[in-house]
Amino acid sequence: MIARLFPIYNDLLNYKKSALFSDLISGLSIAIIVIPQGLAYAMIAGLPPIYGLYAALISQFIYGLMGTSRHPAVGPVALDSLVVAIALGNLSITKVDDVITAAIFLAAMVGVLQILMGLLRMGVLANYLS
Repeated sequence: MIARLFPIYNDLLNYKKSALFSDLISGLSIAIIVIPQGLAYAMIAGLPPIYGLYAALISQFIYGLMGTSRHPAVGPVALDSLVVAIALGNLSITKVDDVITAAIFLAAMVGVLQILMGLLRMGVLANYLS
């Protein structure tokens, strides 16, 4: 059960110490790219830059624990940042705290919809998105 929910469990049981240096280099390379990218995407979305770090780093960490692909592409992207900026801009909110609250609520709504679609096995719809 644990291995099914957290695929990293099996990977850690079979991990070879010889791969540690390569993994550290790849993690550092990803961090060098993701940190400024997350800061920029938060500013595009109209949020304080620290929230870009949250979005970039927390999503990487969670995917590392629960993801199954060895080549993930998770975190904030330019198009999503623009969509968030447009959605929040249409609300005519002026206070930064209210903008942050609205963005967190928007992210939570999207997350709930994704979980619901996953439980309903609606992943087949992704075939029609392209």
